[in-house]
Amino acid sequence: MASVTYEHVTKKFGDTVAVDDLDIRVDDQEFLVLVGPSGCGKTTALRCLAGLEEITSGRIMIADRVVNDVAPKDRDIAMVFQSYALYPHLSVFDNMAFGLKLRKVPKDQIKARVEKAATTLGITELLKRKPRQLSGGQRQRVAVGRAIVREPKVFLFDEPLSNLDAKLRVQMRAEISKIHQQLQTTFIYVTHDQMEAMTMATRIAVINKGRLQQLDTPQNLYNQPANLFVAGFIGSPAMNFFSASVVRADGALFADTGEFRVPIPLERSKNLEPYMGKNVVIGIRPEDIHDVQFVPPNIAAARISAKVDVTELMGNEILLYLLAGKNIFVARVDPRSQLRVGNQAEVALNMEKLHVFDAATEQAIY
Repeated sequence: MASVTYEHVTKKFGDTVAVDDLDIRVDDQEFLVLVGPSGCGKTTALRCLAGLEEITSGRIMIADRVVNDVAPKDRDIAMVFQSYALYPHLSVFDNMAFGLKLRKVPKDQIKARVEKAATTLGITELLKRKPRQLSGGQRQRVAVGRAIVREPKVFLFDEPLSNLDAKLRVQMRAEISKIHQQLQTTFIYVTHDQMEAMTMATRIAVINKGRLQQLDTPQNLYNQPANLFVAGFIGSPAMNFFSASVVRADGALFADTGEFRVPIPLERSKNLEPYMGKNVVIGIRPEDIHDVQFVPPNIAAARISAKVDVTELMGNEILLYLLAGKNIFVARVDPRSQLRVGNQAEVALNMEKLHVFDAATEQAIY
């Protein structure tokens, strides 16, 4: 069991900064997910922790022990990669036992550990098979099992589900979360899939261009994004954004996009007073835009007019792609809505769920 600390860690490849002053503490037994777009530095950060990349500056600690100069094999970590990396000529049992045999662990301990891991993963009946006889999901379980038998202080996962189909990914997400609960060990997991991050993590570190954007619980990231990048990256479909200016009319504040104007809730007006006449970006999630025929009770709704450009009927909901002048945005509406392509629609924005960002700094105002 161990905590992990990145203390002002920077990694450069020549003049390219892959990880920029990363400062994170991962608590013992926590499930931390590093998430961000391809090339953002998340895998490099994981490889630095594993000792596969030498850091340029800063310190990395495992259980409060500085490991900057410790060899990968001595860091007491186990890593699961995107590729299964199984030996094709070895059985499942021998693949899982391989690392233990190299460490000259007694045979009875190897057998006990492999069988225990196989039981946890539900692959006991596969122990005599070769990798070619397994499905993708079964191979990934074997790769996870190979890490489990090591009994490390920290598990590292580098996009382990990327090669699986959509249905299997959902299943394996649940399996990995269950394994974390059973093992009660520190997990650090890298993915570009924000849905994986939201459903699995204790906390999420959102990274972009090598820099940490926000570190928080999934719910707080979703409800209180720190900046435009986090707001747009977390959530599917993504948050809608509109360029606007803050104006006053009839004693109240409004966000004016040029195509439509929406009132700022009274309790939020104080936050926006310093932005009077300045440019901001307003954001609202698709589920907070409603067909006016099906507006939930007791919300502060602002109506705007838009044309329906595309519809996606999802069964339990309808996604409407709407046009309001130059603004294109998405609404997730009640499945009973009768709005269809070409209709001029009235939709209601839940103003209590409005997000506002400084257009210059891209930081959240509220």
